[in-house]
Amino acid sequence: MRYGNTFEKKVKGFQTGDIVKAVVTSGKKVGTYTGRVAVRKSGSFNIKTVDKTVQGISWKYCRLLHASDGYSYNTTC
Repeated sequence: MRYGNTFEKKVKGFQTGDIVKAVVTSGKKVGTYTGRVAVRKSGSFNIKTVDKTVQGISWKYCRLLHASDGYSYNTTC
């Protein structure tokens, strides 16, 4: 056990492995992205879609589609 470790399982209601849909309306990364999220404590997430990984998406643009429950799901729809 480490003292001073600031690890938190959830950030802004999201956790790594959740499937999210992000609709980005402004900035460099305008578009809609659906995929698995990797959370960062800062609130800026990475979203891994079917064909690429988009870095630096704010939690404000994300909507939870499926919570991480230990199983693996495909996002090919």
